[in-house]
Amino acid sequence: MDGSRSSWVNTTHDWAGSVDADHFRRIREGAAEFAPDGLRHLVLEIVAYAADEAASRGDGRCVVTLHADGSVSVKDDGRGTDTRVDEHGQVVKKPVMATKDLRFFDFPEAERLPDGHPRRGMSVVAALSEWLIHTNRRLDGSWTRRYEHGIPVTDLEPVETDGTTGTCVRFLPDGVLRSRWSPTAGDLARWAEHWPGLTLRLDDRCEG
Repeated sequence: MDGSRSSWVNTTHDWAGSVDADHFRRIREGAAEFAPDGLRHLVLEIVAYAADEAASRGDGRCVVTLHADGSVSVKDDGRGTDTRVDEHGQVVKKPVMATKDLRFFDFPEAERLPDGHPRRGMSVVAALSEWLIHTNRRLDGSWTRRYEHGIPVTDLEPVETDGTTGTCVRFLPDGVLRSRWSPTAGDLARWAEHWPGLTLRLDDRCEG
């Protein structure tokens, strides 16, 4: 699947895109529309991608971690976000954070998440977060990148492989979204009913 970017077929995102500033502006100006349940909806947008991975393989695991600094991370054991090498030898990650999801964003009738609201894509999470770190582990390499309100502020940086695959998204939501809700084990159990095959676990590091 590597080679000339012009030959890469768009499925969920436009490989020719990198950062869509207008897209982010629209999300931030319409935060009540795109994250109607606040933090709950942001977490669900990420878990939905873990559920996609689980569905493609028949099963999967996902851990939602609450950190003491107010950030949340969602980690799965899937294949990792599609990452390719272009004709110039540059490593390119599918722009899932910085551009719209072509399947969902402009389609209010799209899949409904467990909160009853339409799925829009992970760019909503990136746009409405002070910062977000996307770590991506694949069989052919592992990389991480940091975003601030959706804008990449680091290059795609290689990280040491650890023998696993999957995606970890850790984000600090905007302050107005931060204190409205905190997930419980009961929430995750209900989400698992919505996504058969995905095993969800909560790791609350704020306790005590």
